[in-house]
Amino acid sequence: MVFAEAQTEFKLKQVAEEPISSVKFGAHSNQLLLVSSWDSTVRLYDVSANTLRHKYNHDAPVLDCCFQDAVHSYSGGLDNTLKSYDFNTTTETVIGSHSEAIRCVEYASEINAIVTGSWDANIKLWDSRMPGSCTGTYNTADKVYTMSLCGEKLVVGTAKRKIIVWDLRNMAYPSQKRESSLKYQTRAIRCFPNKQGFVLSSIEGRVAVEYLDRNPEIQKKKYAFKCHRIKEDGLERIYPVNAISFHSQYNTFATGGSDGYVNVWDGFNKKRLCQFHRYNTSITSLSFSQNGTVLAIACSYLHEMEAPPSTPEPETAVYIRHVTDQETKPK
Repeated sequence: MVFAEAQTEFKLKQVAEEPISSVKFGAHSNQLLLVSSWDSTVRLYDVSANTLRHKYNHDAPVLDCCFQDAVHSYSGGLDNTLKSYDFNTTTETVIGSHSEAIRCVEYASEINAIVTGSWDANIKLWDSRMPGSCTGTYNTADKVYTMSLCGEKLVVGTAKRKIIVWDLRNMAYPSQKRESSLKYQTRAIRCFPNKQGFVLSSIEGRVAVEYLDRNPEIQKKKYAFKCHRIKEDGLERIYPVNAISFHSQYNTFATGGSDGYVNVWDGFNKKRLCQFHRYNTSITSLSFSQNGTVLAIACSYLHEMEAPPSTPEPETAVYIRHVTDQETKPK
């Protein structure tokens, strides 16, 4: 494992002052980055020029966002509302709503639909061509905390450590229901680009690598490991692992924790490839660009650790880091 030297890394300008909930590059972009925030905004950045291109608002904090294509985004949050925004015409459209906060928003290109997951314990599918066109509501029994698309598969993590897998082509019933192999609340799930499985993280400094194929021989390969822990004065502090992002080419992944560190892992060979320098506060979201040469790193103070009295809160920031093969390619 190498400690990564400081590569070309810079801060985005005109970032929200409230915590960042999500950063996402487009599926075909190394340049355009969406950033949603607790300040109720969604911002579009051109990272190569370090410029804010567009900004639009919700009526309450935004918890997630995604691209459909280079000119359309979707977002949802504590106003329970799913919005789309057209960056060409600078027009926004209310697509629909949940009865509670929308926690997750993803665009499923396989079926040309938007998928939302909510604290109302429902997944909804929306036709991207028509406002108000909910094409299905699917109960998850518990609050949705995180979800990820794996081709035509949808992997959802809910409260009570439940993992539910659907096939988007047939949503009549889940294709799998599991319990997380981690003991504590699920914080993030992301699927391998090769579609073989997924990685999930918990609030208690652990990450699990799981496989979708239920063949017992394949299931023997799953494992979990400890990470984002710091030993100080003989005590081990354990931090939530808030963010996961996959390198699309190498099937390696980055994790970000409330310890302020970003680690890059080779999940198949069970190795940590590198650790970046420590950031000023918790890592809340990560996104590799489409070709894997750039990593967006959102840092926001989450009030999880008690700050000493009269200490100013660390500033919210989004860093754009150019990463190398040495940091991200399996050895």
